[in-house]
Amino acid sequence: MLQVKRILSPIDFSADSLEALETAEDLASRYSAEIMLVHVVAFIPKLPDDISILDEGEYEQELIKDAQQRLDDLAAKAKKKGLQARTAVGQANDAAMEIVRTAEQEKADLIVMATHGMTGWRRLAFGSVTDKVVRTADCPVLVLRKNAAAESEKTATATSASSSSK
Repeated sequence: MLQVKRILSPIDFSADSLEALETAEDLASRYSAEIMLVHVVAFIPKLPDDISILDEGEYEQELIKDAQQRLDDLAAKAKKKGLQARTAVGQANDAAMEIVRTAEQEKADLIVMATHGMTGWRRLAFGSVTDKVVRTADCPVLVLRKNAAAESEKTATATSASSSSK
């Protein structure tokens, strides 16, 4: 039987990753496990047009500081639910490998993450962070896929609402 004491939850602050965090929190609650929230910042991010190349280091530090603050806020919410939560901001150009490295370093028993459902040629050409984590992690990975039925229901509702307002 799977003994879960530490759950790693990669967060990119998308709605999908925040939904995966809810599942990770539910599992942490059930297993009395600690949750580890992780965000990866690219070493060499594409600089916005209004940022000078000379300010790259400062810009990178701001990205890290912002990510840490956002993770801290999520961890505080988890703690209000009675969970043990910690955070880590990693830096790497390969987010999947940084997630796996962090999972190994922190001795995670489970990784809970979302997939954005990349398919077809895009998946073949670019791969995905989730795919790489599943293939290379030493611990089990629970992948939560966006519910296509719920998405199509939202679209249908929005379409009918906009049609009726005309």
